[in-house]
Amino acid sequence: MTGPGRPHPLGAHWHGAGTRFAVWSGVATGVHLCLLGDDGTEERIPCRRTDGVWHVEVAGVGPGQRYGYRVDGPWDPGAGHRCDPAKLLVDPYARAIDGEVRWDRALHDHGADSAPFAPKSVVVSDVFDWGGVARPHHRLEDSLIYEVHVKGATALHPDVPPELRGTYGGVAHPAFVSHLRSLGVTAVELLPVHHFVHEQRLVDLGLRNYWGYDSLGWFAPHQDYARGDGPTDQVVEFKAMVRALHDAGIEVVLDVVYNHTAEAGIDGPVLSWRGLDHAAHYRTVPGDPMRYDDVTGTGNTVLPGHPNVIRTVMDSLRYWVTEMGVDGFRFDLAMAMMRDHGPVDPGASLLDAIGQDPALAEVKLIAEPWDLGPDGYGVGRFPIGWSEWNGRFRDTVRDFWRGERVLPDLASRLAGSSDIYRPAGRAPRASVNFITSHDGFPLADLVSYDRKHNEANGEDNRDGDDHNRSWNHGVEGPTDDPEIAEARRRTRRAFLATLLLSQGVPLLLGGDELGRTQGGNNNGYAQDNEVSWFDWSDVDGDAFDTVRTLVRFRQEHRALRRDRFFEEAPEGAPEVEWFRLDGEPMHPEDWQDGRRTVTLRLSGGVGGEPVGEPLLLIVNGDGVGHNVRLPDGVGVWIPVIDTANPGARARSRRCGSGTRIRVPHRSVVALRAEGPGEDRYL
Repeated sequence: MTGPGRPHPLGAHWHGAGTRFAVWSGVATGVHLCLLGDDGTEERIPCRRTDGVWHVEVAGVGPGQRYGYRVDGPWDPGAGHRCDPAKLLVDPYARAIDGEVRWDRALHDHGADSAPFAPKSVVVSDVFDWGGVARPHHRLEDSLIYEVHVKGATALHPDVPPELRGTYGGVAHPAFVSHLRSLGVTAVELLPVHHFVHEQRLVDLGLRNYWGYDSLGWFAPHQDYARGDGPTDQVVEFKAMVRALHDAGIEVVLDVVYNHTAEAGIDGPVLSWRGLDHAAHYRTVPGDPMRYDDVTGTGNTVLPGHPNVIRTVMDSLRYWVTEMGVDGFRFDLAMAMMRDHGPVDPGASLLDAIGQDPALAEVKLIAEPWDLGPDGYGVGRFPIGWSEWNGRFRDTVRDFWRGERVLPDLASRLAGSSDIYRPAGRAPRASVNFITSHDGFPLADLVSYDRKHNEANGEDNRDGDDHNRSWNHGVEGPTDDPEIAEARRRTRRAFLATLLLSQGVPLLLGGDELGRTQGGNNNGYAQDNEVSWFDWSDVDGDAFDTVRTLVRFRQEHRALRRDRFFEEAPEGAPEVEWFRLDGEPMHPEDWQDGRRTVTLRLSGGVGGEPVGEPLLLIVNGDGVGHNVRLPDGVGVWIPVIDTANPGARARSRRCGSGTRIRVPHRSVVALRAEGPGEDRYL
């Protein structure tokens, strides 16, 4: 039995006795809901139209039912219209998607039936027992974000049961959760888990879309990461993962791709939006709907200013927060979201909608603040309430430890990048600091390879960025030379110290604490194999201990986790001071003379109120060690971090103001004012 249903909400909604279906198309002349049987049968039910929404209600249909849509309407590519009733379309609001794309010309060719080759939408139930587990609600200032891939994290984990490895349940398993807790991780940032497609080019090469930046459904968790093979198991298993992480005090942030879809370039497959209402959803060149105005480099770019796109993105965000329990989002190529009709506009409609939505008021909003279009590098241009991946932090810190003379810029990054964020009234939390991410070398490779080695990607090593140049110390890749190996470890420790002792929000690439290597591949997007997966059999103890020590030091010193920038002239002692090798204050000319060593003293106060012990950080980027005189003003200092000599108890000696201490080459030393617990970091 069928009825007219309702035009809202969009999607498929089961109410116990049946399911209401609704989908939007502004150009369709007719829409059929297609109920799909396990035996390949298809029942087509006509939908009723209300203000561009096509809707119907079907009694007796419930969770697990596979479905899709067929759309009648204009087929006029020259005018931007690609309706084709021969195409079985995925519901953009589907909360589960079953099956992978099976590449065939029928997905492209007008008039060819795509049903045998297309993924299927699935009706789901929202019922789930959260067990009373509350969200952790960590302040961004107190956060350590851990970027990680659902599959890669546990695909080889020996303490995770084989049936759970590489799944949502693997991430939720106590063996992995305890690892996160031992590091002090407060939030996992998951690479895309929206249901995505493995592009035909990769499939033809025998590769897969490992990273997942080719979304097909913005509401559906990716099916491959579920343990079960039922059509809706991924929904329940994703929620169970969130519940387990929340129970451990760990938040869940999703890397979301709202800037393009899996329908690729103008000759790509007709899977969903392209067949529903192509012109309303994709950016095309003005006056030429046959060409995409692509600012993402992926073939298409979503039209972010269209009302239905805004509605779909907002409904998706709210769904993941309210129904799936997530705590925030990292927006891939977020500058594309600022392009309502062409140029970048900080007042773009979609950003305004996100900023005004009460359901999103307390979640973390993190932008990747660039795209490939004109004026596409936008670090610092997002509004108050947003944080950003700070590419300038990454580039400056890499340049400094590579040997460049960028000390003034490094000082700004250590201080939370106030030069970028303070003018707009933002705080240090706006800067998500990172050295490495999924896109590029992991840290072990960054200090071991001068050149990328991406031959396995099938693009003749032309893919991937070249700006990741580092130092191979004379030998690329693995080495048995103890001096070269130690030089690499020392550089890695200096990187980690710079990241974890800077103001702002640190983001650690998952696996860097294990010494994970990709064998010189700096673009592992297609490597769904041991190249990208964590190797738990070969954990680098030095990297692991370094991360744990630095995170603990950061957690115990509020002065490293400030919620405001350093005050210019607070009451009492200055909140930050900068000193030369001789212990005298840095003068303007000192910042310009090319030196690569500096001492900064943090007062331990914020806004005139004490929050902890004063700290000294000494950064030596030179190729030689220095005898650094400690500045006057504090009675006794206790050295607690030395990246050149980790674990050396000799550094626990008491040092009075004016004392000279040896700071080895290419290292970071941290000292705290005398107080209880002198040996707690050793």
